[in-house]
Amino acid sequence: MIFHDFLIHQQYSRSFIMHIIVNGESQERSNPLTVANLLESLDLRSERVAVEVNLKILDRSEFPTWNLQEGDTVEIVSFIGGGASQQRS
Repeated sequence: MIFHDFLIHQQYSRSFIMHIIVNGESQERSNPLTVANLLESLDLRSERVAVEVNLKILDRSEFPTWNLQEGDTVEIVSFIGGGASQQRS
């Protein structure tokens, strides 16, 4: 009975928890998880970032439907406005 419970736990864990790498950091996340859900959980606005999954740059229109998978590598780059203006002589 103990072994049976262990197998059920392992199957449950695999079904609902996945390991992904986000900007070089290993993370456990609930499955299913879209790129849009990931950005929301990180408090990032989708219009201010670029996202790459397993070396593929995603179009923003794909964020809500792109389901992340076990072992995916995600790179998120935030756009920051501003900067110093240069004066011309």
